[in-house]
Amino acid sequence: MIVGSILFTTIIIMAFTLTIRTLLNQKKLSEVKSDFINNMTHELKTPLATISLAIDAIGNEKVIGNPDKIRQFSSMIKEENKRMNKQVETILQSALMEKEEISLNLQVIDVHQLITRTVENLQLQLDSKNGRVDLQLQAIQPILKVDEVHFGNVIFNLLDNAIKYSKTNLEIKIHTVNTRKALVITIADNGIGMSRDTVSRVFEKFYRAHTGNLHNVKGFGLGLSYVKAIVDAHKGKIKVESTLGKGSKFTLEFPQD
Repeated sequence: MIVGSILFTTIIIMAFTLTIRTLLNQKKLSEVKSDFINNMTHELKTPLATISLAIDAIGNEKVIGNPDKIRQFSSMIKEENKRMNKQVETILQSALMEKEEISLNLQVIDVHQLITRTVENLQLQLDSKNGRVDLQLQAIQPILKVDEVHFGNVIFNLLDNAIKYSKTNLEIKIHTVNTRKALVITIADNGIGMSRDTVSRVFEKFYRAHTGNLHNVKGFGLGLSYVKAIVDAHKGKIKVESTLGKGSKFTLEFPQD
């Protein structure tokens, strides 16, 4: 009877613990879902509002006869449309990652050229933070066989994050080097940095770090989970080091056959 009582009590305790853990996980999932819906609504609502205003402006009698104004508003509509497409593409890519259906179109590329081109495309955002990029592209063999689009998105997302999570006078250092069998890329910045808890969770889907008094950072919390998935799909490795208030450093390593 004593053994039976102990066994029965143990089963009850285990069942109770499992129930509590399940409830906590459900609560966490509910919070993540709510945050995602709120972020998605905000991200899509802003460009839609801008497009609506631009269309109304084009229909104004004073604007119809002004080709320069029409071009200006048409350009705004085009840019906001591209922005929405990018957000939708991010969500679709997340769905593919969930199903592990990412298909890679592997081709030989020069990583140095891709990095340089990505930095040039982000120059306007860099200028807004009075930022500069120090390119230390020292790899003797910068050739990789990768999916150019996805790999380019990896570099873009890491640089975009460095810009978003920073204040003025941003400095980013991009360094490449060859090891015996791999190409190593490091992207370091002097941004706001991350806490230990954030570093441990930064690659989780939908996770977004608290940014203190930095209120202009937008997104779904999918960028770095996408980066991790693409690096893994290329049989690479990624790690992050960060100190709160001092910046972050991402290190990527890709095998070279």
